[in-house]
Amino acid sequence: MIKRLGHLAIRARDIEKTAAFYRDVLGLPEAFRMQDPSGTKLGSVHLFFAPGQFLEIFPGGTEPRSTSQETIGLHHFCIEVDDAAAALETLRAKGAPIDTELKTGYSRCIQFWTHDPDGNALEFMELPPDCLQVEANARVYGAATK
Repeated sequence: MIKRLGHLAIRARDIEKTAAFYRDVLGLPEAFRMQDPSGTKLGSVHLFFAPGQFLEIFPGGTEPRSTSQETIGLHHFCIEVDDAAAALETLRAKGAPIDTELKTGYSRCIQFWTHDPDGNALEFMELPPDCLQVEANARVYGAATK
């Protein structure tokens, strides 16, 4: 029934600034832009995570969302990378805010954290062969898919 995650959608205070962060700092290719129904204003910007998987950014955000550990709802999203150390240094060189240095997560993944211009928390994660995610992939799907 479920094939994969199609997209994540966020609302931004400044859509161009947020799109630039994901495109120019994180390196997500821009896929397309849509106009609002009147055709006069930018309605959304779509960037690729991977083929068929998008980040959808909407304009018009005005109220910051609470991001405490107790907030119900979306907490963060994670971007899988091949080499977390290289990704960290690339983001640091591009001036991205670095919230944590490299560390080993509870699942034995290698991770670090940053955030976008609106404060949305982003985890970057490398999956070594002995991490729980790779083990679960092998158990459920019969192969160590990455």
